[in-house]
This record gives sequence, structure tokens and C-alpha cells, in this order.
Amino acid sequence: MNRPTITRTTCARIPTEFGEFKLCHYVNDHDHKEHLAVVMGDVSSAETAGKRAENGVLVRVHSECFTGDVLGSRRCDCGEQLARAMALIAAEGRGVIVYLRQEGRGIGLENKLRAYNLQDQGYDTVDANLMLGHQADEREYWAAAGILEDLGVTRVRLLTNNPAKIEHLRALGMDVQARVPIEPTVHADNAGYLETKVARMRHMLGMPVSGVETPAPVAGTAAPYASVLQGLRTRLAHHADTRRPFVTLSYAQSLDGSIAAQPGAPTRLSGPAAMAMTHALRAEHDAILVGIGTVLADNPRLTVRLVDGASPRPVVLDSKLRMPPDSHLMTHPAGVVIATNGHDGTRDRHLLGLGATLLQLPSTTAGQIDLHALLGSLAELGIHSVMVEGGAAVINSFLREQLVDYVLVTVAPVFLGGVHAVNAAVAAPSFPRLADVHTNTLGDDIIISGVPTWAAVPA
Repeated sequence: MNRPTITRTTCARIPTEFGEFKLCHYVNDHDHKEHLAVVMGDVSSAETAGKRAENGVLVRVHSECFTGDVLGSRRCDCGEQLARAMALIAAEGRGVIVYLRQEGRGIGLENKLRAYNLQDQGYDTVDANLMLGHQADEREYWAAAGILEDLGVTRVRLLTNNPAKIEHLRALGMDVQARVPIEPTVHADNAGYLETKVARMRHMLGMPVSGVETPAPVAGTAAPYASVLQGLRTRLAHHADTRRPFVTLSYAQSLDGSIAAQPGAPTRLSGPAAMAMTHALRAEHDAILVGIGTVLADNPRLTVRLVDGASPRPVVLDSKLRMPPDSHLMTHPAGVVIATNGHDGTRDRHLLGLGATLLQLPSTTAGQIDLHALLGSLAELGIHSVMVEGGAAVINSFLREQLVDYVLVTVAPVFLGGVHAVNAAVAAPSFPRLADVHTNTLGDDIIISGVPTWAAVPA
């Protein structure tokens, strides 16, 4: 899969208390953010005199933290990790710190400060992000991989406590040979923050976790939504139709059935526990499907971030090929699949050049993408299960074609009076009734799940 282009513009000598480094500046053609590389010594992994270096280069991928790196804030361990990385690299005589402009785990400085205020009210660092309408961690690492490749670094020993960095870099083709831990200093100002990173973000720290009620993020029996997952897994295990994938329809709605306050405006409905469940559900599927309207309105990532598990491959229904080349899904580590019944040679070539997989599909009599043909094509790609998340047009289409095998709806305790998930214009026989119904409560949300059954159409 092709990645955005990242280009080195210039470098300069930077003497520091740890020794002399070279600071290199990079720009990219995706989001136009500036990134940096702090380099010491010869870091190229290329063969020298016919002999490869035995050990990978010591590398720290560090996301910008103005409060910690510049002000020395004690709320986090970022500044300490940066200084420790520079010291370790200086001691070894060579290494790289990739400095990514991803303040606040990708949500920006303003929202990071708002999250701090929520943390002071008792919310942890994960829930604070979710309450602001963001993911727990919105960072991406394609820029880091591009910078390391530009520097000739192919084998690394990664200075990190975060397994997600290792997973992302490996998915991007980097040879991460080992993890080098950086143990933080734990004190009253950062203990809760660090405990949350261990309990909810899988960080590998040698510290006991006490007083954190939220279970470790695993998609297994310890999670509060374990029974929901088990119901799905039972159905997946008994799906024997190899001609098309198992289809789970899952979305969140208000008490009045709205999935958004108004068309084209993303509305967060699920609470933190239900959001974690949604990520666990994603990890159970091979693919996740949305319509182009969702992409244009939300620019979603559709990755698994809040629990341990692999991210499903994104599939986008896009009849007119409106997929933005700079959308998050175009850099998804699993590679995006764009399903269309339209054709535009220039757009086709451009999207293919960016690494997308295009499925040219037949149309229905109404001019829509033939979903039966789509599922057959996905099966040919080795996709055995698909999670359909929306939006409303997609939900209605799958219900109308009776292509849903399992339904899971999160109901939030709020009235919106907005865009309804199910359109009254759809013929009544297209609406199923659920059998084998289960209800669960996660926080303030109610989870309703079951197997859809359609009434026979009268002769």
C-alpha cells in the first residue's frame, strides 16, 4: 500500500547537553504537518564494507508534547521519556528520535487542555478524550516510517512502552527487532495517568495498577461486554456459507432512533464502555463497512484502538468515487476497499495509485451498488465477516436486501429528533424482527442484540 510522500527539506547541527545531534525537517503531501528527526551518528542500515550492522538502530518515535517537553509538566511522562531517549542514544553513539507533530495523542493542544480539565474532574485520560468526541489515541505512524526510510534505517530497536507503536511500524514494513523500555518516575501527579495507560492502553510499565476499576483492554472474558462478544462469536462459528461473509449490523442511536442530530454532522452517542465494546466488535470481524457519506462527514479511521485486537479492513460504498485522497482510510494499515458501480478512469488510477483496492460492481434496477455482488467479491478477497456501521442509507440497504445475519444496537439515553437509522420509506417486509434477543447495560447505554428474522411476503 502506498503511503503519503514525506520529504526532507533541510538539516542543521544542534549541540545539546547530551551531545551533538543533527535536526532534520520534513514536510508531507497528506496533512502538511511538519515533522522532525533528531539524529546522532551514522544510522543507515545499509551494508558497510560488505557487513551489515548486527543490531538495529536505537529509535524513539516521540509525539509532540508541549506541556511535558517544553514546560516540564508532571502530568505525563513525555518530557522524561524524551530526555531519557536522548541520553541513551548519546551513550550508544548513534540513533534517531522521530518527533511527530501529534500533540495530545493526536487531538491537538486545545483539546488536550480541555481533556486535562476533565481529568481534574475525575475522568481518566481515555474517557476525557472520548467525552470530547475523539478517540483515545488518534496518532498515526506512517510519517515515522517514511522518515526512517529516508534516513536509511530499516532495522530498529524501539524505545517505547507502547505496543501499538511496534504493531503499527511493523505493519508499515519496519523491522522492529526489539523493544527497549523507558521506565518513568511515578509520583502523585502522574500515577493515575500511568495506571490508565497500563490498564486501558496496553502500555508495558513495571508498576502495579491499583484503584483502576476499568478492566484491561482485552476482547475476552474479563471485559464487561464479554457476553455480547460471546453471542456474536457463537454465530460466527456456525456461519457455513462460503459464498458470502457473515454480516453484523451495529450502530448507536438515541431513544427516538436517531443516529445523528442532522445530516452530515457526526454525533457521538455511545459512552466510553459501549465505545470500547464497539472496538472489540470490530476486532472480531475481517472487514468494516460504511458508506461514502460517513467518510465525508466523519473522516473516520475505523481502527481498533481501545482494546487489544487487529483492525478490520475498511470497505467503503462509493458509487460516484467521491473518496477523498487525503482521508484517514487511505492510509489505513489494512488497505481500504472501495466498492463502486461508477467509472472514472482518472479517479480510478489515482485511488489505485494511493493503494486502494477498487471493486467495480453491477448496479441494481434502482441504480445502487448490488450488495449481493459486493459480498461475493469480498468473499473472493478472503473476507469472511463484515461489520456494517452505517450510515442510514447503508443500514437501510442491507435491511432491504435481507443481508444481515446479526444485529447489535447501542441505545443512548438521549433524544435527538435527528436522522433516523431506519427510513419509513422502506417497505415494511424489509424490516426484521429480532429473535434470540439479549439486552445488556454498559454504563448508561443499553445494548440490544439478536438474530434478524423477516416475515414472509404474502403471496
